Amino acid sequence: MKQAIRKNILAQREQLPADTRAAYSMAITERLLQLPEYQQANAVLGYMNFGAEFASEFWVARVLAGGKRLALPKVNHHTNQLDLYWVDDIENQLVAGLWGIREPIVERCERLNTLNEIEFVLLPGVAFTRDGARLGYGKGYYDKLLMKQLAIRLGEHTISAKPLVAGAYSMQLVERIPQEATDRKVEWLVTESETIHCAAPRGRGSEER
Repeated sequence: MKQAIRKNILAQREQLPADTRAAYSMAITERLLQLPEYQQANAVLGYMNFGAEFASEFWVARVLAGGKRLALPKVNHHTNQLDLYWVDDIENQLVAGLWGIREPIVERCERLNTLNEIEFVLLPGVAFTRDGARLGYGKGYYDKLLMKQLAIRLGEHTISAKPLVAGAYSMQLVERIPQEATDRKVEWLVTESETIHCAAPRGRGSEER
């Protein structure tokens, strides 16, 4: 079922005209910037977009312009996990990597060893439900990253939970996504037309803005 949902949404997303995707991405960016959790954060984790997905590069530019610290992921082919690096110069610190996604240049960036300093997490995804379920691209990179954070929280060094947020086009909303034990739900889902407060782990109710 996951693969069917993924294939269907990706096909629909590709059919959106480029100018429509750009307009939607700008609207999503503005809504992300208005989230109190984002405004209160000093250090955030983002990602660089590829293909027809939400153009997170707009948000990344605003993050840096606003003076916040920005961490971006790079696929580690030896561990098959994501390594995170601080980035403050998009033009000179990134290079096209796996699938053409722009990734930090290791020699030019400082690596993060844990998520402790991150106060806000923006996640990519293919499809989402209104209660926060997320369907990724099938590689499990972010599931592993978030499970690592959860392991730290449950260990000796308890750290506060990070707000997990996703930006997506409204056509990426689906009724149901099968969930596994390793899946983490997002707290906020931001589309071009609404900001949805999902049924988050913290127990707060949902709301729309």
